[in-house]
Amino acid sequence: MAALVQIGGSSLVLLVVFYALHKVTDRYFVRSLEMISARLKLTSDIAGATLMAMGSSAPELFTSLLALVKGAEFGNLGAGTIVGSAIFNILVIVGASAMFKTAVLSWQPVIRDMVFYIFSIMLLYWAFADGEVTMAEGVVFVLFYLGYLALLPVWRRIFPYADQPGIGAAEIAAEEARLHRKFRPITRWMAPVDRVFDAIMPDLERHPGQYWNVFALSILAISGLSWVLVEAGVVLARALSVPDAVIGLTVLAVGTSVPDLLSSVIVARQGKGDMAVSNAVGSNIFDILVGLGLVWIVMIGFYGQNIRIGTENLEGSVFLLLATCAALLMLLVVRRWRIGRRAGVVLILMYGVYLAVTVAEVYRGGPVSLG
Repeated sequence: MAALVQIGGSSLVLLVVFYALHKVTDRYFVRSLEMISARLKLTSDIAGATLMAMGSSAPELFTSLLALVKGAEFGNLGAGTIVGSAIFNILVIVGASAMFKTAVLSWQPVIRDMVFYIFSIMLLYWAFADGEVTMAEGVVFVLFYLGYLALLPVWRRIFPYADQPGIGAAEIAAEEARLHRKFRPITRWMAPVDRVFDAIMPDLERHPGQYWNVFALSILAISGLSWVLVEAGVVLARALSVPDAVIGLTVLAVGTSVPDLLSSVIVARQGKGDMAVSNAVGSNIFDILVGLGLVWIVMIGFYGQNIRIGTENLEGSVFLLLATCAALLMLLVVRRWRIGRRAGVVLILMYGVYLAVTVAEVYRGGPVSLG
């Protein structure tokens, strides 16, 4: 009976936190970052790879950090969340976006980001192979990301392509209102959460000059919600008697990717599916290189010792990441850089297979960890 109460309670907490993360990230954090980006006059590539990636990946970043703060033995929970989120981003976010409207992509940025994503996965394998992460490995991850940023303008000069048009705030607000009406039964129950954040956060529509305050408050809110997410995830894992990494790879990975999913669906419905694909791949690069690398640097520097990581199924996790990347790239090449409803269905079905295999491993008693 106690286990059932723990499962029900932690599941309810997770649902509320997932909704709150979406609210904070999409309505406040990302909008404040858009204003900061405009004020700094960043190009679309640089803004997307830095501030926008930070916005969409903030839940994964803080979950990874707070999982390690809780203790080195929980490292697989945070890292598993990032790996599971990477799989969800490629298969579900891209797949769901393609279900709304066929998108014709520019091959130049797709190839660039795919190549860096593949190298990021290989770096992940290199860092985890010996079961221990060092400060030097964390530094290499961050330096590789900085190299990615430095390549953006160079790549664009070598392989020119048209800039992606953005979406206005009015269009985003209208689409969010439509989704709010469609899911009214859920949003009605979450109304107290809306009222709390509306009371705390400055209204950027009325007071646009408050974007730095909104940015700071959003960071505090996301960090607090991520802490609750980690605690609830650990309780759920204990109640279900499954490894922490399983909760990270599945439940937390999906939950922390909800802001990305909804944002991508919004832009896809506006006929800009190319932005959804770019966001999914770019977020994965940020998650792995910064979401793990920067966190390792901070935690090793603070505690003065390396971080132990499980390696029982490392090859399997790396294979899954590479397989999702290869599947998307193959679909795009075969479809001549067009992605539509059929491709979307295939990608979502592949995610269903991934979940089924992960759950089967648990019930079979096989080793399921980040690796």
